[in-house]
Amino acid sequence: MSERLQPGDTAPAFTLPDADGTEVSLADHKGRKVIVYFYPAALTPGCTKQACDFTDNLEVLAGAGYDVIGISPDKPEKLAKFRDKEDLKVTLLADPEKSVLESYGAFGEKKLYGKTVTGVIRSTVIVDEEGKVERALYNVRATGHVAKIIKDLGI
Repeated sequence: MSERLQPGDTAPAFTLPDADGTEVSLADHKGRKVIVYFYPAALTPGCTKQACDFTDNLEVLAGAGYDVIGISPDKPEKLAKFRDKEDLKVTLLADPEKSVLESYGAFGEKKLYGKTVTGVIRSTVIVDEEGKVERALYNVRATGHVAKIIKDLGI
């Protein structure tokens, strides 16, 4: 079971392929704040709602200096389908080995319909310009989460 991140921790570095297979690193965003969100699976109702919420609020978030990256265990081909079908504007990264999910504490035991299962824990980590964790939110809801982030960040 991976450790959950705490504010002040250094955000684990990563380089993963995006929906087009292009490598994207957290280091590419140095000097900007980054909202890294982890979701279980592309093309599912909750994950679609969350990705669409981020896309709909991208201008507001970008205007406040935030980039948005979504990470799931899906392969790049599935992410491309997801992006194109839903007209998503957020950067979607593939982590089929779940190494980044684990390093961020976003993979492990969780409750699903009353049963304990191992899987992706819907999480959001906000990383500051220096690469430090500003906020780490775990077991977030797919619906209403983006509005809560905007409110909490005072945007």
